[in-house]
Amino acid sequence: MKLPVTTGIRTIMAPQKYISYLLNPLELLRTKKVLQVNQPVIAERKEPEETTIFVYDYDAGKMVVKQMANVPDCFSYIDTPAVSWINVDGLRKQDVESICSHFGIHNLIQEDILSLGQRAKTDEINGILFCLLNMLYFDEKNSAVELEQISIVLGKNFVISFQEDPNRDVFNPLREKLKIHNSKIRQNGADFLFYALIDMIVDNYFVVMEKLGEKIEELEEAIIRSPNTRSLAKINLLRKEMIVLKRSVAPLREMVNGILRSESELIEERTQKYFKDVYDHVLQANDLAENYRDMMMNLNDLYLSNVNLKMNEVMKVMAVVTCLLAPATVIGGIFGMNFEAIPLIHNKWGFFISVAIMLFIPLVMIRVFRKRGWF
Repeated sequence: MKLPVTTGIRTIMAPQKYISYLLNPLELLRTKKVLQVNQPVIAERKEPEETTIFVYDYDAGKMVVKQMANVPDCFSYIDTPAVSWINVDGLRKQDVESICSHFGIHNLIQEDILSLGQRAKTDEINGILFCLLNMLYFDEKNSAVELEQISIVLGKNFVISFQEDPNRDVFNPLREKLKIHNSKIRQNGADFLFYALIDMIVDNYFVVMEKLGEKIEELEEAIIRSPNTRSLAKINLLRKEMIVLKRSVAPLREMVNGILRSESELIEERTQKYFKDVYDHVLQANDLAENYRDMMMNLNDLYLSNVNLKMNEVMKVMAVVTCLLAPATVIGGIFGMNFEAIPLIHNKWGFFISVAIMLFIPLVMIRVFRKRGWF
């Protein structure tokens, strides 16, 4: 029998292999082999129609904000003595390659910027410090955590941020601080701006986690009041959102720690303490995410306990009713037998006596049950 013909990552079976499966279908079920191996699904970025670029060029005394109509218009800010923040919204491969080529950003960093589903990371190549992480948003309508990958590049006197979604970010408070004359951020260099961008993203994690915490508390109250299948569905939904949150928060510890250990000349010694503060915030966010995960596990246990308790209550009521009807069933069965010599069968009060006994015995049973605390 010929071996499968392999082309790349697709495996095509020889014709004899098909015949063996037709003659013996159980072989296919037993070995769980497929006739053709599908190609892995590779996430593809849908390029936007245009790229929006804002440049914030500032020092302690002045600040200039410009929206660039073309990508080459921002190239002149590589040599300015002031600090330049170039914010790129909407990632087109051609524009990213052009910016990276002009600002001396390595091809490996360029690939990370254009890739999807990356783990939070930091790297330093050719005098350029690069970090990649996720911005988080909370969708109130669907109670879902949404991700947006962002890449931040630190060079000499410039910071470039690459965002996927041009319609939202978490940097508006930072933009307002840049408008303030002699503000702290305008009195420091590009490394402080680099820190401020990361700090804004990390601080927004707590906003998202606060929203998730509110949803967890609401769900806990609903489960205590009346657990149902919808409660279980909400538990599973929130658990998935906690997984998304955990995957975004957990790698940040390694990322910020990498910046602290980089010993890069781009980060001044006085800025190191600010990154240590970000590191503390990351640890706090990680601990909070762990607490929320434990809360979700407790909610699942609470739901199961309440459902079992409710089922036990139902079974207890049914058992009590069955016990109370048992004497009447026995008495009715005895007097319903086809014998001539049955006591009270010809007595005109026999029916009423039997009914009275049927009622009296359950009343005695109820009194005994309540005295023992069974219900």
